[in-house]
Amino acid sequence: MSWGTELWDQFDNLEKHTQWGIDILEKYIKFVKERTEIEISYAKQLRNLSKKYQPKRNSKEEEEYKYTSCKAFLSTLNEMNDYAGQHEVISENMTSQITVELTRYVQELKQERKSHFHDGRKAQQHIETCWKQLESSKRRFERDCKEADRAQQYFEKMDADINVTKADVEKARQQAQLRHQMAEDSKADYSTTLQKFNHEQHEHYYTQIPSIFQKIQEMEERRIVRIGESMKTYAEVDRQVIPIIGKCLDGIAKAAESIDQKNDSQLVIEAYKSGFEPPGDIEFEDYTQPMKRTISETSLSNSRGDSKTELKFGSKSKGKLWPFIKKNKLMSLLTSPHQPPPPPPASASPSAVPNGPQSPKQQKEPLSHRFNEFMTSKPKIHCFRSLKRGLSLKLGAGPEDFSNLPPEQRRKKLQQKVDELNKEIQKEMDQRDAITKMKDVYIKNPQMGDPGSLDHKLTEVGQNIEKLRLEVQKFEAWLTEVEGRLPIRGEHPRRQSGMYEAQNTPSVNNCAQDRESPDGSYTEEQSQENELKMMATDFDDEFDDEEPLPTIGTCKALYTFEGQNEGTISIAEGEILYVIEEDKGDGWTRIRRNEDEEGYVPTSYVEVYLDKNAKDS
Repeated sequence: MSWGTELWDQFDNLEKHTQWGIDILEKYIKFVKERTEIEISYAKQLRNLSKKYQPKRNSKEEEEYKYTSCKAFLSTLNEMNDYAGQHEVISENMTSQITVELTRYVQELKQERKSHFHDGRKAQQHIETCWKQLESSKRRFERDCKEADRAQQYFEKMDADINVTKADVEKARQQAQLRHQMAEDSKADYSTTLQKFNHEQHEHYYTQIPSIFQKIQEMEERRIVRIGESMKTYAEVDRQVIPIIGKCLDGIAKAAESIDQKNDSQLVIEAYKSGFEPPGDIEFEDYTQPMKRTISETSLSNSRGDSKTELKFGSKSKGKLWPFIKKNKLMSLLTSPHQPPPPPPASASPSAVPNGPQSPKQQKEPLSHRFNEFMTSKPKIHCFRSLKRGLSLKLGAGPEDFSNLPPEQRRKKLQQKVDELNKEIQKEMDQRDAITKMKDVYIKNPQMGDPGSLDHKLTEVGQNIEKLRLEVQKFEAWLTEVEGRLPIRGEHPRRQSGMYEAQNTPSVNNCAQDRESPDGSYTEEQSQENELKMMATDFDDEFDDEEPLPTIGTCKALYTFEGQNEGTISIAEGEILYVIEEDKGDGWTRIRRNEDEEGYVPTSYVEVYLDKNAKDS
């Protein structure tokens, strides 16, 4: 089966068919090119989708990805990114193995087709030329034959006519012979041309055209084979990435299987556990008994029964938990003297005056009035450290030791801070080692640099390391303190033990009473007696453990003062005591007798001797 023998007369149709084949090939190239563009666009959209849902660095979202479900989702996003990469591989391989190759092949095919059909047209033109030569020879032979016949007839006519001269007859005879000779020559030429044409025609239809058409057939078959191979490559390119895509899908499935709900639940506990014990049982309140509406003349610490009644009057719901009461306001209410200090007595000895100096307790107000007072006024801050902490909390900065957090969260923050500082120390040490090596190189090769120029940098790095180490020690001390205080699950709540009775000393409350501690809202009141001590001691001990205030001087008691109110201290005339806080303008000076006894006395009752260093500072 050959086009040369079967389609010897279909030159024009073969030309159209081969052009159609090239058009089909170009159409397939265009199809593959659009497929690669789709793959690139799809991969880009997948990458953008994966990037869109990736957690932002240094954001709250990044902290959420510690949960296994979020980690699985992150793995899904990463696998989807790899999945998009495989589609990019498909596009690249199709472009390089199909589009580029077929485009080059089409150009070669067009050149080959052009050459073959050029040869075919040339052969056709040659046979047409031969045919024209044959026709010309044939027409000449025919014309010469007719001319010879007419010359012969004319000669015979002249020869038969008696009136024609002999010369005319001879001329007609010679003319007839000439025409006859020309006819013979035309006949011979026609015969030669005919033989030549037949030979050329045989060569054309049995040799040249079959050869040319065979080449065109082979060219077309190669085109068909090539487009088939390209389609096979098209499938292979997809098939090559299927195992990798399968791995991506397996990775997504594996990530889904790695989700551990128990672990996530434990992480929630670690994230939000406060470290406090749950509140105990609430006492039964018998409202059938008559209730006292006013507080007695004794202090809160000495009249616990009355304080219960007043607290009930100040708060309608006895069962409310601690979070609903501002700790700093309660501390200020219970420990700081709100009344102006009494004037000094007129005589040298207040004991000689019947109506001696009036202590803050003589102007005691009912507890309900004082609750109303602190609800409508700002609590007083009695020391600079309390003021500093209050300002930092209002500005949102938070204390450096994270004492505004519950114990468990504070421990986590401190541990995180220690780890960060250790990493910074390691960086500084690596930098110091690098500078040291560079200095050694400079020492060995002075032309490279001056070793002395690095001394300043080494000193600076050493100072940074020392500062960071001091910071680590500070935070580690806080961390050790917090870890030692965390209660063990199952033990009785601390507020129910008797340890608060032993801690009920004024020295614990005076400076820490106004510190803002948001974490002080995690316990529930048990009884009025333990509640007041807890407010005054436990919360300050837990979160506001600061060293006692240093002494800034001494003072001598000019008069005897009976400090019976909470936050005040009794002094005797002539007694020498230590001053730990100057008068802030409210008429009270804070003093200390020993490590366990400190409180406020009227400034006019003592003569203060401040240290020179304290004055300078």
